[in-house]
Amino acid sequence: MGVRLVFFFHPVNNHLEAILMSIDLLSMALNAALRAATQSISGKDFSRKRVLTPDTVMRLLISAEGGSLDKILHIAGIQATASALTQRRAQIPPELFRTVFTKFNSRCDDTDSFRGYRLLAVDGTAINLPRNPDAPSFVCNDSIPKGVNQLHATPLYDILSRTFADVVIQPEPKKDEIGALVTMLQRNDFEEKTLIIADRGFESYNLIAHILEKPNADFLIRIKQNRSAMREVAKLPMCELDCNIGFTITTTQTNADKANHYIHLQVPKKSKSGSKTRRGRWDFPSPYPMRFRICRFPLDNGEFETVATSLPPSFTLEDIKNLYHLRWGIETSFRDLKYTLGLVNLHGKSDAFAEQEIYASLTAFNFASRVCRDVVIHQPTDGVYAYKVNFKMAVTLCKEFIRTPTSDSDKLMEDIARYTVPIRPGRQDQRDLRVKGFPGFVYRVAA
Repeated sequence: MGVRLVFFFHPVNNHLEAILMSIDLLSMALNAALRAATQSISGKDFSRKRVLTPDTVMRLLISAEGGSLDKILHIAGIQATASALTQRRAQIPPELFRTVFTKFNSRCDDTDSFRGYRLLAVDGTAINLPRNPDAPSFVCNDSIPKGVNQLHATPLYDILSRTFADVVIQPEPKKDEIGALVTMLQRNDFEEKTLIIADRGFESYNLIAHILEKPNADFLIRIKQNRSAMREVAKLPMCELDCNIGFTITTTQTNADKANHYIHLQVPKKSKSGSKTRRGRWDFPSPYPMRFRICRFPLDNGEFETVATSLPPSFTLEDIKNLYHLRWGIETSFRDLKYTLGLVNLHGKSDAFAEQEIYASLTAFNFASRVCRDVVIHQPTDGVYAYKVNFKMAVTLCKEFIRTPTSDSDKLMEDIARYTVPIRPGRQDQRDLRVKGFPGFVYRVAA
């Protein structure tokens, strides 16, 4: 305790003490989330005392690296076989991993904002699984004649705090990103002003209405600007603009609707199973008046980009452009989630095991990201570049911290601060989009 008392009287060490307390609080929050999840487990499977307790299994998966299960158990110092771990995790439903993810988030404050708004980006990404034609995740079509197994994750990502706020996981054949976002809107209460930022594919009348009806929620969605765009948007000239549009949605086709030039939204009462057409949705009364802003701005290549938003006029066209540019943060988070956190290297074959590891990776990502926010990097006085935390090494160190009972937050902070990378602004590279398959288990034995 004497050392800690010195921290309170030294201005530099006072900040160090605050960081150590923050890491300790994060560790306590994760432990509390694990306890809350495991307390709900009951039944004969967990009646006897075993080496692989539910808490141990969940902590192992949250801190797992990309190697084999035997290697993970060896690193953690647990005397158990890979088969025992697989049987044990089969007794834990994925919903408990979701409980850990949500409880951990609820115990942490992500307060970074832009002009009073919390910025949440939404997008979807596919997680490859081992091939299993009998699983719900199996998808087979003309472009994939042999078929593959995939789960589709649609998360809400806090851009400024660099954490995942919520997620919906669906089998790829039943992928529904708009429906997933509506679900997350319905189960989250935004206590502060929140801006939902989305790319093309989310421009749905029903979704926009849900956000307009949600207290403290606004939207910024990139929309189509060609002939298939919204009727009122297609009428606008192809130039830089910032204007309001208003129209009325109806699900009927009465003479009065046609005379008033309402936009008819076809919502079929019945949908045939296996239909390839996209089923329309409308969850509100008809007719329904709608009004929002359309902003169109030029890109560096001379093309235009069009977004729909409910932000007030105090946000200029340049503000709108910069806000949408921030959406790219969720794309880089997917890269980190798959390759830095190791989500491409799953440790099970079933859909349930993959779902467990998605929640586990999201929890580990949030833990590491929150730790990195508090790490102080000493910048060189005569260097060419500024430096930031090497997130890949930070994740490795945080996972070691999570799985080690005698972890030292002081050492964790010092170790993370040792590994840095330069910030090189303005670097660009053309995206190399390639289909990536599931890395086989045998291939990763030596990992």
